[in-house]
Amino acid sequence: MTENEISNRIIGVAIEIHRSIGPGLLESAYHAALAYDLKQEGFITETEVPMPFIYKEIKQDVGYKIDIIVERKVIIEVKSIETLLPVHFAQTLTYLRLANLKLGLLINFKTKLMKHGIHRIVNNL
Repeated sequence: MTENEISNRIIGVAIEIHRSIGPGLLESAYHAALAYDLKQEGFITETEVPMPFIYKEIKQDVGYKIDIIVERKVIIEVKSIETLLPVHFAQTLTYLRLANLKLGLLINFKTKLMKHGIHRIVNNL
């Protein structure tokens, strides 16, 4: 499956979760629901994946974690906040670069319509 095919299915799952439970819950609830449903769909799903900081020859484990990686191809950064800020987009792009992956989804569940909460972030795709 390509990154785009995977992301289309992830988006469908996120929309279904949003329709089912709506906006307003904590990020951790959406994170758990999304990870669960993606596993039920048969995807290889890793959660809270440690992301070391590598600068030149120095590798440090400084506590960065990717919310969800699907099929070792697509990063999902889950939010439940009023407004996404530029730093959230930058964070997702940085995770893509550090993980050497091409596609990320920044998903904010605290929106009235889920289509306004889904953002594709690409890294040389």
